[in-house]
Amino acid sequence: MDEATDRTLDAVGPRLKQLRQRRDITLADLAEETGISTSTPSRLEAGLRRPTLEQLLPLARAYGVTLDQLVDAPPTGNPRINLRPIACSDGSTILPLTRRPGGIQAYKFVLPTGDDDTEPDLRTHEGHDWVYVLNGTLRLVLGEHDLVLEPGEAAEFDTRTPHWFGATNAGPVEYLSLIGRQGERAHVRAAPKAQPSE
Repeated sequence: MDEATDRTLDAVGPRLKQLRQRRDITLADLAEETGISTSTPSRLEAGLRRPTLEQLLPLARAYGVTLDQLVDAPPTGNPRINLRPIACSDGSTILPLTRRPGGIQAYKFVLPTGDDDTEPDLRTHEGHDWVYVLNGTLRLVLGEHDLVLEPGEAAEFDTRTPHWFGATNAGPVEYLSLIGRQGERAHVRAAPKAQPSE
C-alpha cells in the first residue's frame, strides 16, 4: 500500500468519530442502526483497525454521506458537482443541495440534540422559506408561535417574520429547507388541474 493510501485510511477514523458526534449518537445506537458490532466502529474511530468496504457502506448510509466523502477521496472526472457539508460551530451541519445564482436554494440541515429550555435567538431576512422534517423533532419559533414539527410535516413562511429553528431534547433533527431569496415561494402541486370536459 502506498503512502497516500495509508494517509487516506488513517484519516477515516477521526472523520467517522466526527460524523457520529455531529449526529449525537452513541456507539450502541450506531451498532443497532448499521448491524455492525459496537466494538468495530470504536476500533475504527480510534485507528486501531483499518476500514473495509463492508464496514464503510453501512456507515456511509447511516451518516448520509457518500463513500468519497467518508474517505475524502480526490475528485474524479465526474462532471456532477460534489456538494460538501458545512460544519457549524454550534454542532449543526448544512448540506447545500443546489449551487446556482438566484432562484430557490435547497439545503439539508442536521441539528444536534437540543435543550427544550433554550431561549430562541429570532432572526429575520428577505425571502420565503419552505421546511420539511425528515427525521427527529424540529422546534420552529415563528413570531408568537412556538411549533413542534414531526417527520413528514412542513411549514412555509415569509422570512421577514422573526423565526428560529432548533432540535428538542428528544434527539437530533434533519430537515430540508427551500429558501427563495427574493420572496420566491416553493409551489407544491398535489395533482394536475382537471381539464374541462368537452
